[in-house]
Amino acid sequence: MSSTQFSSQSRGQYDSKAYSAAGPKTPLVQTTIPRREPGDNDVQIEILFCGICHSDLHQVRNEWSAMPTVYPCVPGHEIIGRVTNIGSAVTKFRPGDLAAVGCLVDSDGNCPQCKAGLEQFCPHMTLTYNSPDVHLGGVTYGGYSDSIVVKEHFVLRVPSNLDLAGAAPLLCAGITTYSPMRHWGVTKGQKVGVVGLGGLGHMAVKFAHALEAHVVVFTTSLNKKEDAHRLGADEVIVSQNTEEMNKHVASFDFIIDTVSAEHDINALLQLLRPDGTLTLIGAPDKPHAVSAMGLLFNRRNLSGSLIGGIAETQEMLDFCSKHNITADVEVIPIQKVNEAYERLSRADVKYRFTIDMASLKAK
Repeated sequence: MSSTQFSSQSRGQYDSKAYSAAGPKTPLVQTTIPRREPGDNDVQIEILFCGICHSDLHQVRNEWSAMPTVYPCVPGHEIIGRVTNIGSAVTKFRPGDLAAVGCLVDSDGNCPQCKAGLEQFCPHMTLTYNSPDVHLGGVTYGGYSDSIVVKEHFVLRVPSNLDLAGAAPLLCAGITTYSPMRHWGVTKGQKVGVVGLGGLGHMAVKFAHALEAHVVVFTTSLNKKEDAHRLGADEVIVSQNTEEMNKHVASFDFIIDTVSAEHDINALLQLLRPDGTLTLIGAPDKPHAVSAMGLLFNRRNLSGSLIGGIAETQEMLDFCSKHNITADVEVIPIQKVNEAYERLSRADVKYRFTIDMASLKAK
């Protein structure tokens, strides 16, 4: 990385209030963390709202062997706030502007992926939390805090018509579902399936509906039927009902699978038309058993998707502004974050938690 990318390494630092976990089995508690003073290319943001992502829960509890947690851990990568200070070279933001930060706060900027606007695939990307912090040492700290300093390129504009609490989860749940739909060309008149109606699934339904697709929700819970229709679904299928599933064989253009629990994806592959695509965005602990025959016949595609690049994330926010899309959220004070984690582990939320960071100022 070039020296200009990290021009603030020589800058000072300041203290920021935050909530952190000291270990995988300890609760999140209030603490103080260091933040760097803004450098020439940096934007300082007062955090107003921060969404709680399921990956926060996994990271805090050190449940990902491929990404071991460094403690203390300050989670949060669904950040909405207001600009309080900018570096001398910043051109896109001014103090007082609404701004957002998602899952990434840096990348090398020079690799083919970065040049293609795919920073999420950069081999040197820096995640918003639990990544090496080249400025202050240690690891990066996320949005469960009162402020953050981020390079301008990784700061996003927040359309003024969006509800801020509902907009926070767009920075992860939103882009995670929007990106594969854009990549695989979901458009008007196509038949699109959404597997699972949780934090990710409810956003997928909203996006597919706004793209004017015929939206079908797959669920194991018939009691979610009414809510699925409210969110924009045209049909609801109970995936355990074989007769119901068989009615839709070879008819879907695109299916997005949001489920992280172990399940049979071969039954879903059979529902794809020729050249149809099943995209996985859920990440089960165990590998899927995939039948080659289910892919060979009808030239079906099985793919995966993560988040999106910075430009695509901004596109997603602007799309949400145009169609008035935000997440369905339950807003909580930060003092209830541990209770929210327990509820999240039981899927006891419709459909995302968002922390009102003003509560961090309370004693």
